[in-house]
Amino acid sequence: MKKFNIRKVLDGLTAASSSSSSATAQPGTPRENDVVQETLQSEHFQLCKTVRHGFPYQPSSMAFDPVQKILAIGTQTGALRLFGRAGVECYCQHESGAAVIQLQFLINEGALVSALADDSIHLWNLRQKIPAILHSLKFNRERITYCHLPFQSKWLYIGTERGNIHIVNVESFTLSGYVIMWNKAIELSTKTHPGPVVHISDNPMDEGKLLIGFECGVVVLWDLKSKKADYRYNYDEAIHSVAWHHEGKQFVCSHSDGTLTTWNVRAPAKPAQIITPHGRNWCIYTVVLDPFMVLCGGLSYDTVGRRACLTVMHGKSTAVLEMDYPIVDFLTLCETPYPNDFQEPYAVVVLLEKDLVVIDLGQIGYPIFENPYPLTIHESPVTCCEYFADCPAELIPALYSVGSRQKRQGYSKKEWPISGGNWGQGTQSYPEIIITGHADGSIKFWDASALMLQVLYKIKTAKVFERTRGKEDKPSTDIVEEDPFAIQTLCWCPESRMLCVAGVSAHVIVYRFSKQEVTTEVVQLLEVRMQCEFSDVDSPDPGGEQTPTLPTSGASSSPQESEPHAQSSTGSNSSNGPRDNIPCLQVRSSPLKQSPGYQVELVIQLVWVSGEPPQQITSLAINSSYGLVVFGNSNGLAVVDYLQKTLLLNMGTLELYSPSEPYQRQPRSPRKARQPSGALCDSNDGSNPPEDRCKSPTSGKTYNSDDEGKQVLREGHLKSKSRHFSKTVANDLGSVSSKYAKDNSFTRSRSSSVTSIDRESREAISSFHFCESLPRKTDSLVTPCLMVGTTQGSVIMVALSLPPGGDQRMQQPVGISSCGTLVRLKGGILTMALLDSTGTLLPPSYEPWYDPNASDEEKEKIRRRRPGSPPSSQEGQDSQFAVLCSEKQAKVVAMPSQTRVYKHNITETSFVLRADVVQMAGANCIACFCANGHIMTLSLPSLRPLLDVNYLPLTDMRIARTFCFSNLGQALYLTSPTEIQRITYSQETCDNLQEMLSELFTPVETPEAPNRGFFKGLFGGGAQSLDREDLFGETAAGKASRSLAQHIPGPGSMEGMKGAASGVVGDLARARIALDERGQKLGELEERTAAMMASAESFSKHAHDMMLKYKDKKWYQL
Repeated sequence: MKKFNIRKVLDGLTAASSSSSSATAQPGTPRENDVVQETLQSEHFQLCKTVRHGFPYQPSSMAFDPVQKILAIGTQTGALRLFGRAGVECYCQHESGAAVIQLQFLINEGALVSALADDSIHLWNLRQKIPAILHSLKFNRERITYCHLPFQSKWLYIGTERGNIHIVNVESFTLSGYVIMWNKAIELSTKTHPGPVVHISDNPMDEGKLLIGFECGVVVLWDLKSKKADYRYNYDEAIHSVAWHHEGKQFVCSHSDGTLTTWNVRAPAKPAQIITPHGRNWCIYTVVLDPFMVLCGGLSYDTVGRRACLTVMHGKSTAVLEMDYPIVDFLTLCETPYPNDFQEPYAVVVLLEKDLVVIDLGQIGYPIFENPYPLTIHESPVTCCEYFADCPAELIPALYSVGSRQKRQGYSKKEWPISGGNWGQGTQSYPEIIITGHADGSIKFWDASALMLQVLYKIKTAKVFERTRGKEDKPSTDIVEEDPFAIQTLCWCPESRMLCVAGVSAHVIVYRFSKQEVTTEVVQLLEVRMQCEFSDVDSPDPGGEQTPTLPTSGASSSPQESEPHAQSSTGSNSSNGPRDNIPCLQVRSSPLKQSPGYQVELVIQLVWVSGEPPQQITSLAINSSYGLVVFGNSNGLAVVDYLQKTLLLNMGTLELYSPSEPYQRQPRSPRKARQPSGALCDSNDGSNPPEDRCKSPTSGKTYNSDDEGKQVLREGHLKSKSRHFSKTVANDLGSVSSKYAKDNSFTRSRSSSVTSIDRESREAISSFHFCESLPRKTDSLVTPCLMVGTTQGSVIMVALSLPPGGDQRMQQPVGISSCGTLVRLKGGILTMALLDSTGTLLPPSYEPWYDPNASDEEKEKIRRRRPGSPPSSQEGQDSQFAVLCSEKQAKVVAMPSQTRVYKHNITETSFVLRADVVQMAGANCIACFCANGHIMTLSLPSLRPLLDVNYLPLTDMRIARTFCFSNLGQALYLTSPTEIQRITYSQETCDNLQEMLSELFTPVETPEAPNRGFFKGLFGGGAQSLDREDLFGETAAGKASRSLAQHIPGPGSMEGMKGAASGVVGDLARARIALDERGQKLGELEERTAAMMASAESFSKHAHDMMLKYKDKKWYQL
């Protein structure tokens, strides 16, 4: 019987609907079945989360398994992060999203108990690669404040806000009938309630004695067997924590006034010792006793500049360790899990609000361990993110070699102590790199291969500029209040290793990669005047220029002969006139020492024009084969030759249209006289007059027949209100967007950058794509081109005329000519790509990497291996497909005929935030992320829907800013300010995910219990055990009230019990069942043996009687 496949039916339906909505623009245009045979089907796609990297956002609690060596961190949003050795990480989430107030490991059993702020406790099975909840218990009438699970016990003590203590069986997650009521624990003469339970622990040497700490300052030693209090210890100050000495004769309490009280168990009248390590009136939070006393707090938090500190007291020495962030929790690491063994901590794990620090207690000076986890993603807030899968294999070693020199020194020489778990066994081996841009201007490269994350290399772009020492020195030309170096967008070519970044201060930096250190005497600088003029329709400027001014003509058609010199920008910034020709940042004038790695090639800055600040850059692209970098904003675009360090093109968006085009939007007011707008400057000492400034050459090409006589280098003025930008990138863009909306100075754009401005009155540049194509309908040979996408949905073709290579490339100018509009889509253009006639992606050409500081022969040798251009087109035959995707729809256009072949409306009610053309399963597709949370993929070139999943609604602008797709079904976004969430939309990756994920639990034998010693065994001084089953079991204690708590079976209970039948608390249950079965079988065997013995004895007796009966009789008497 033929197997019915529902996906095939869905494919047929989607294909039918796609064909109905995908119309050909011209009759006779070849259909997809005639041109390209597509291989991608819906069964190639499936969406799922893979791993989460970074520091847990808003941490609230922590626990450590000393045998498995696994660290667990809970957060205020209900998340669980588990860490083992480097590369072993796991993320879990409680469905309720309530804060995790406490965590307790079932040591060496592969299980974890979590207590939440919504008064629920959960049992997690960690023996699965994706941990799952086995049981949950929700308290209805009391609030949970503290939990304690003794080592190798199945009974969990739970303290509540009312001061009561309940006991839970962690095997069945049922309440015991044994309850310690607060009114029985405290003295009967006490008239006030003792407050919530803040501490529970059993005596290390006697499991039958339970120490209970109440918030008011009362501590009670409770006898579990006799069900009464043995001793009560009273102190006037509130208690924050309690710690036992391992011999069980003393304990220490920390109080809210900064004091530590030491109590002898048998002397409850007064403390044996009272100390104030840092003076009174400052709260101490936690303490661990003997041989170290470790505490946090006790210091004034009101003092200006004071940071959270950890105090380590060892003998007579006291060390105060200052932390970068407030301390959330800390715990000591000891080799032994037994509380009655000698506690010798070798490290302290300190959980801070934004960092995790492990301190080595075994070395002088208490150095910290080098953290192997990628917890520094948020070292400065992430402002942009890019993801590159299947990179050249040599990239990661090259970045690691230069990045290894940036590592800090002074770490502990010991290995990282949190070393549990094992790496996954996945077969995914292609290199993956993540690049993050940050608010302080830094850029980090991360190795993201094999579901891991490790920092490779870091660039500090702020080194290029002069730093202001204080707010009073802050220049008045800044257009952002804070973080003027923040990265807005970046463009990276992995093959040539060229990097181009744009910052919020309207600056662009071009970097080259070199393995040699150089000292740059003068930083190459190019200043650009980039503004266009419109009259403000909604609020006209009464003081604006009303007299029409005709544009000047007579543009130079050849480059200027003057040689660039090291000269400065001279602008007017006087109090009498508007700012003009002044950049937002000052490039450093002193020599710049550049270490091996990425080194500055060129700095491009947009300058103030007639009192108006430059607009932030919204799109950016670089091509190493052409030696060009192009950037655009709401005013227009600029093309820069970074080899010749010259400005080739600077024009408004509307000037790219030809007058005969139907899409052209005429300017509402005539342009003013234009001036040359590029200036190459190598320093900023401000000593040169304007007439000595070096000018950039103009292009030798005109734009089209209608534009003859126009200058190639254009400038204009925009009449708009002065804008005051705050932290548009470093902060959450959602709140910033609303702030600007109130000021009527920010309009949220739904372009790929999400931060483009003032979209209503201007058509901004939203995307670029370098390619080798046929820009005109009459072309038969491919030529270098630039595709320009705008926020109004236009795609404009610009032809590039490159001079020959070698010396001529450095001497002759690059020609540029606009070829008009290719097509128009709904919504702003997000991405563009080019396919050949077989549907194969045609990536932009590139120049293979070479070291710019290497010898000329090596450079020439590499340049000869330059990749060839795509094959030329035959006359009258379409040989390429242009793939275009906007915020609303996608189109495929045949080239050079420029006829629409396919069209697909992606969304009607929402808009696309991010779209990329990616490679997947040996083919290509468009991957889209919409503002309504849908992730979709479309086949190429037919634009047939393959995947549509409602994954993540846009609740935070951070997601929109950082979401990005990559090849081979990979994607990521910043799920919180400190964490990166990676997802996959590949069916193959989802199928192999279990193998690729790391394992948390590894079989390890529990260390042997400490030896009691001869005299302790003789005189009874050793640890006293307790049969808790006899006390807390249903037989002895009865059943608890059903209304007190509700048992909820976990979603992973069945799977967990099957998959981990030998683990978790099931180990104890199975062992008990096995023992019972063995005992039952032995009893049955004993009964059978006794029955056989009785039968044999009876038979022997009867045989003897018969023998005596017939002993003296003759045979004939028988």
